[in-house]
Amino acid sequence: MPTRTMRAIRLHEHGGPEVLRYDEVPLPEPDPGEVLVRVHAIGVNPPDWYLRDGLTDLPPETRPKFDLPVIPGTDVSGVVEAVAADVDDLAPGDEVFGLLRFPSFDGSAYAEYVAAPASDLARKPAHLDHVHAAAAPMAGLTAWQFLIQLGHDHPSPFQPAQHRPRTLDGDTTVLINGAAGGVGHLALQLAKRNGARVIAVASGTHGSFLRELGADRFIDYTRNRPEDHVHDVDLVLDAVGGRDSRRLLRTLKRGGALYPVFFGEYDDEEIARLGVTVSGTQVRSNGTQLAELGRLLDTGAVRVAIDSTFALADTRAAHERAARGHLQGKIVLTVA
Repeated sequence: MPTRTMRAIRLHEHGGPEVLRYDEVPLPEPDPGEVLVRVHAIGVNPPDWYLRDGLTDLPPETRPKFDLPVIPGTDVSGVVEAVAADVDDLAPGDEVFGLLRFPSFDGSAYAEYVAAPASDLARKPAHLDHVHAAAAPMAGLTAWQFLIQLGHDHPSPFQPAQHRPRTLDGDTTVLINGAAGGVGHLALQLAKRNGARVIAVASGTHGSFLRELGADRFIDYTRNRPEDHVHDVDLVLDAVGGRDSRRLLRTLKRGGALYPVFFGEYDDEEIARLGVTVSGTQVRSNGTQLAELGRLLDTGAVRVAIDSTFALADTRAAHERAARGHLQGKIVLTVA
């Protein structure tokens, strides 16, 4: 019997968007505990271009092992095609979405079909199309695990202490840097839903969008530096990172905390002098938490924004769009 095949994006070498190849590959078979998903849409995330680049942005001790060629991607929305014999809570025809096998780089989501751990999946919100559902998993779970509930006891590779989300309520002020991006715009909504006052930082073109999502105050970082205008906040969620992240420490009150989603550079002496903390975690696949987020998405209590969509065959163009930055929401690949 001939091998069944599908189309997928693979990396045979590391480099820029030009190394993304549209290949014909064997159809995967679900292992125990897995289901085969016919993919309708795929969320594009920073780890996808980290993998494409060879993980050079990650500290060597945190780099997962993988072999080339590799199919990138972690976020999918689609329809269950087949299930392993030991899976009894999903069936062919079920619509699902999920963050697959993260923090490994074995998600293999940039494809027409993917074998996915059933525990990483949740039922797709009925009122959400596949494009919006595929945009939600990694960004939504990152916001959830930083701000609401960690949901696992795995040690963080980035710090010795376990990350513990703070209680958010009407007495809490949260500053979100990079508020218009994938993590930022979902974190804004989750913080508001829990009663917090939210200060959103992004470029000026995103002001009306962020106010519509509930931001109490908007700062255009191209005109004003947040640390010059904001003081005594309880929590900073920095979805930008980089060398400038440490300047946001000056917006915090004593006892406040900065949560870096991406790597930043901080000075221990300055942190101690200011009386603040820096705490992060590494997002992990969690079908149970995703189902909770899915219920909020289904009712419209939280919504996910789409920056742009590209066909799977045009993944190179999607990565080029990501490289230009200033995203408003998520980039999504679609599968015919």
